[in-house]
Amino acid sequence: MARSGTRLAVDRSVPALIVKIGAYPLHHGGVGAIRSLGRLGVPMYAVTEDRFTPAALSRYLRGRFVWPTTGREAPDRLVTGLLRIGRRIGRPTLLLPTDEEAAVLIAEHAEALAGSFLFPRAAPGLPRRLASKQGLHELCAAHGVPSPAAVFPGSYADIEAYAGRARFPVVAKNREAFVRRERPAVTGTTRIGGPAQLLDLARDWGPRPGVILQEYLPREQAEDWIVHACFGADRAPLALFTGVKVRSWPPHAGMTACAYVVDNPELAKMSAEFVHRIGFTGIADLDWRFDRRDGRYKLLDFNPRMGAQFRLFENAAGVDIVRAQHLALTGRTVPEAPQRAGRRFVVENVDLPALLAYRRGGPRPPHAPRRARGTELAWFAGDDPLPFFTMLARSVGPGASHLRQLRRAGRRAGTEAPLRQGEGPK
Repeated sequence: MARSGTRLAVDRSVPALIVKIGAYPLHHGGVGAIRSLGRLGVPMYAVTEDRFTPAALSRYLRGRFVWPTTGREAPDRLVTGLLRIGRRIGRPTLLLPTDEEAAVLIAEHAEALAGSFLFPRAAPGLPRRLASKQGLHELCAAHGVPSPAAVFPGSYADIEAYAGRARFPVVAKNREAFVRRERPAVTGTTRIGGPAQLLDLARDWGPRPGVILQEYLPREQAEDWIVHACFGADRAPLALFTGVKVRSWPPHAGMTACAYVVDNPELAKMSAEFVHRIGFTGIADLDWRFDRRDGRYKLLDFNPRMGAQFRLFENAAGVDIVRAQHLALTGRTVPEAPQRAGRRFVVENVDLPALLAYRRGGPRPPHAPRRARGTELAWFAGDDPLPFFTMLARSVGPGASHLRQLRRAGRRAGTEAPLRQGEGPK
């Protein structure tokens, strides 16, 4: 793989730390960030579950901090742990969260962390609101951004009433960050086929269900689009990219297995305008679905952190969103250039089963190129092979239960499909 971006004028005296909360050792986004900045000579550090995760064994990692977390810890304890890591690194360090919980923690404890770390200073409550399915839905409604119809039941009686009037299938998601770690109602985004299934599932959700029940946009009438961007302190995009998801795992609803860079000026404008209105700064990963029934893009998710497939996107100057963040927060200029359209991203360990499933599942998205102009692999890199082989070893060894769960989910996709279980954020 070409080492792009080697001429970028990064400040190599400022290291970066991959921050994660929760157990998902096979996360290719963290590996991608380590490689992206590490290839430019930036010292890279990472929080890892143990010493033998793919990220922990990257040749570009200067140091790992083994710190297993669950997301159920008190915030003060997590902040104390980060500050301890900062003291060990010994100089101001860029924070790169890979999950919603880490992004929320950093934003809400900015004053305590600011002396040791560099990170965008978003409004303290905004990342939590964006990570919340209800919060995002309310922001979309307030700013005129289309999103799927949704309800937020407060009791089992509310669910019974909804089951009597809903048009099935519907989608259930955990409503809030952190709560999904402490008291998850579903193991991930779950497609529910009818009232009986909904009521049966809801019996385990407790007296105050922490779920959102959302309109299902049928895949036969939809296209999945992704936007990855980095926004500066003035809320203007420093780098903004658009692409189309070709395959996911589990099929049609899970983490990205294969995607292409596709220019979409309309979607780029919609995303930038929404971010400007809400006042967000930093890295964002947005999931949109184009609904052919009414010709509108509908915002499904706004992740206030990097997405696992961010290395799909790079501009002609070699800038991706992680590099843009490092350049901006160290006072460097972020070079502007067109995105490299036609690039492909493939997640090797999930794209093969996804490819087999999609051959039975309908036509290719019309905007996806037939031929890639270069492929970025999630795991394998000739200059950094150990993460790939570690992923393979963990996938077939005792730690592979999460992948078996994903495969079972894919086989029964269309009824109840847990997404991202064990793999972490997409």
